Amino acid sequence: MARLDQVITNIVDVFLEYSEDEGKKRQLNKEELKKVLEQEIQSPELKGHINADDIEEAMEMMDKNHDGEVNFREFCRCVSVLAKCYYHKKTGKGCKKGKGKEAECASED
Repeated sequence: MARLDQVITNIVDVFLEYSEDEGKKRQLNKEELKKVLEQEIQSPELKGHINADDIEEAMEMMDKNHDGEVNFREFCRCVSVLAKCYYHKKTGKGCKKGKGKEAECASED
């Protein structure tokens, strides 16, 4: 399988695996989201941008429709923000705070 194929299928598989634990199916509640962040993000570069210990803030950032759960679309936004932050870190460019409550990427000056 090509690398991009793997990335796409992994994102879907991770979401489905954790969203089936409890609560609404195909939605991540706070506990499920916390498990995803703690178990599936190990890189120090990424772990610093979404802190599983501060789950309220992460949940607020991702839950754009304010229903108390994260759907797949909201989860994909989070993954996209993390990917952008990692890209900026790899290329040496800073990432500024986005609209609303987007994640902030620290500038590596």
